Amino acid sequence: MLAILKTTEDGLEKLEEFEPGSWIDLVSPTEEELRRVSGELNIPLDLLSGPLDEEEKSRVETDDGLTYVIVDIPVLTVEDEDRVYSTIPLGMIVHQDYFITICLRVNPILGEFERGAVKGFFTYKKTRFLFQILQQISAFYLRYLYRIDRETDKLERELRASSRNESIYDLLNLQKALVYFTTSLRSNEAVLQKLMRGKSVKMYEEDEELLEDTIVENRQASEMAKIYTDILTGMMDAFASVISNNLNQVMKLLTSITIMLSVPVIVSSFWGMNVPVPFSNYVHGFTIAVAIAFVIAAGFAVVFWRKKFF
Repeated sequence: MLAILKTTEDGLEKLEEFEPGSWIDLVSPTEEELRRVSGELNIPLDLLSGPLDEEEKSRVETDDGLTYVIVDIPVLTVEDEDRVYSTIPLGMIVHQDYFITICLRVNPILGEFERGAVKGFFTYKKTRFLFQILQQISAFYLRYLYRIDRETDKLERELRASSRNESIYDLLNLQKALVYFTTSLRSNEAVLQKLMRGKSVKMYEEDEELLEDTIVENRQASEMAKIYTDILTGMMDAFASVISNNLNQVMKLLTSITIMLSVPVIVSSFWGMNVPVPFSNYVHGFTIAVAIAFVIAAGFAVVFWRKKFF
């Protein structure tokens, strides 16, 4: 999908043709759309297609008057009623007359700009637009991290009540998401630091302050992701120990019950033999044999109870 947007007096308007000062938004574009942008704006095709690779690394490049920035953004999808957190690349190109974004799918980060939720946003202020997007990315990382923390607390309460496999799988998915977030945030921080140190884009004083705020938010998100990862790892280890301990308790209980039930079987086997046995000619012999069996079983029960087998 190719969208050409430009800030006017009436707000953000959608155009049909390229105009200087406009924002060109490519979301899962076709080959024809990529070639159109590449041909009319004289941008190498490989720069436009790079962010469409999910394994593309975060980086900053400057070449022939173009500033090319790729960062990882957080995305939330729903698969089989389960929330799945992951990251995908977002490419941004600062052209002399245009600002271009390229992404694999529709994402709420750019959606914030499309619906006018970001203050001070103008498509023709390309450097500031770049830094505003980077700030929104850091803000969405923080937002998703808070959600992951709440979901972790919910799953912890569920596991305390009942150790269900589904809850453990959900925790594993959250742990995997935190690994993705931590890795992506570190890569993004390197990009932000390079933008701050280098001369990749022309910055005014207010732009530099915005970039500094973005670096602080990104670092905060990175630290939160690390903390949540450590907490989740410790929680998984603790629940693994609890499950193992519960299994041991069940096995001890079943073993104790098996031993106690085997005592009457052994006693009845002795008295059931076709040979002379005690009390065989006594009128209450059967009652005595049963009593002996239950006394021995009760003795085992007392021993197991003192050893806290049940």
